[in-house]
Amino acid sequence: MRVVNEPERVDYDEFGLFHENASEHGLPYDGSPLVRRAAVEVTPGRSLSALVWGDGEPELVLLHGGAQNAHTWDTVAMALRRPLVAIDLPGHGHSGGPGLHQVAGAGPRAAATDVAVAVRALAPAADAVVGMSFGGVTALALADQDPELVRRLVLVDVFPGLAPERSRHIAEFVAGQATFASFDDLFARTKGFNPDRTDSSLRRGILHNAQQLPDGTWVWRHSRWRVDRPDEAARYEASSTAGGPTFGELLDAARRLTVPTMLARGMRPDSVLRDDDEERFLETVRDGVVRRFPDAGHSIQGDMPIELAAAIAEFAPHR
Repeated sequence: MRVVNEPERVDYDEFGLFHENASEHGLPYDGSPLVRRAAVEVTPGRSLSALVWGDGEPELVLLHGGAQNAHTWDTVAMALRRPLVAIDLPGHGHSGGPGLHQVAGAGPRAAATDVAVAVRALAPAADAVVGMSFGGVTALALADQDPELVRRLVLVDVFPGLAPERSRHIAEFVAGQATFASFDDLFARTKGFNPDRTDSSLRRGILHNAQQLPDGTWVWRHSRWRVDRPDEAARYEASSTAGGPTFGELLDAARRLTVPTMLARGMRPDSVLRDDDEERFLETVRDGVVRRFPDAGHSIQGDMPIELAAAIAEFAPHR
């Protein structure tokens, strides 16, 4: 008789890890914050998922970067302590895969079309839209296509026209291995890319951004659908990193901005912006300001979340 060993399961409580965020960054913690999952159908049979923080009218919309998910903003949201919505972009987190038009177009404008539907449903009166990397250029496209939804704009370590080679390390990580035999394998891959992060932070991030399949293997949430559509998915994911091929055309959208806009720039070498990008931002955006984060790389919300939350609060004050 052959004995088949059941794969070891890893427990995951999506809303049971906030105490780790608080402890890691010195935030007061008196119990789990009020946060819930919401879904908005954006096209027939396809929905975007979002985390809705607080029970008041949302004041902020947060858009994550390529290959991330809405939980990347958890510490920022806990520090802000105000009603907001963090959206899983198409094909990421708990949202449905990108539509055929998005795979073909493979750019932030297609993503912004979906995001606009979600923002109208969940946060139509938000004071600001904050977007990191691919989420930043998606927010810029949203401001151009649906200006009534964007009253202030925060771009986190991204601006159209940046040199693609500066984000090559990110693209290589995103377009790499999609499935893993074990959680340990997935952790080792992630640790190699983020050597300065604490193990607890990496473990929490992986649990939010990957899922265990019935056979015990693991897959990135943003890669679930590309396992079945590898050619289309590779093209889509390559476009969602910071130097994606469609970002340049959004320079004209930046020139058309009429709302206050802040560029949050990580200053470590692993950020993707340089002095010439900052100069181009200030030359292009008529009402633009820059905030520098000396101890942050590309992921400012992960490296300096408390400081980023303070900058957002100053730029878009609480009502």
